[in-house]
Amino acid sequence: MPRLLFTPQLRRFIDAPEVRTAATTLRAALDEAFAGNPRLRGYVLDDQGHLRANVVVFIDGRRSSDRVALSEALRPDSEVHVLQALSGG
Repeated sequence: MPRLLFTPQLRRFIDAPEVRTAATTLRAALDEAFAGNPRLRGYVLDDQGHLRANVVVFIDGRRSSDRVALSEALRPDSEVHVLQALSGG
């Protein structure tokens, strides 16, 4: 089953445990994570349901390029990392 992992920086603000899912797309995997924790959605997606500007997703080590539909396919053994960009100096 694909694994959805959230960055420690995000977990500082909200409970975001690892999610194992049978989802076959990034959108479906995220929706499953949000079903278990609705507040998480606002940290990851904007009001239009797109990835927030400060959020990056890597699927199996490759940066996701679809920030709107989130339709990228997941394999049964995929590892998805959801990261928030850090700023400051």
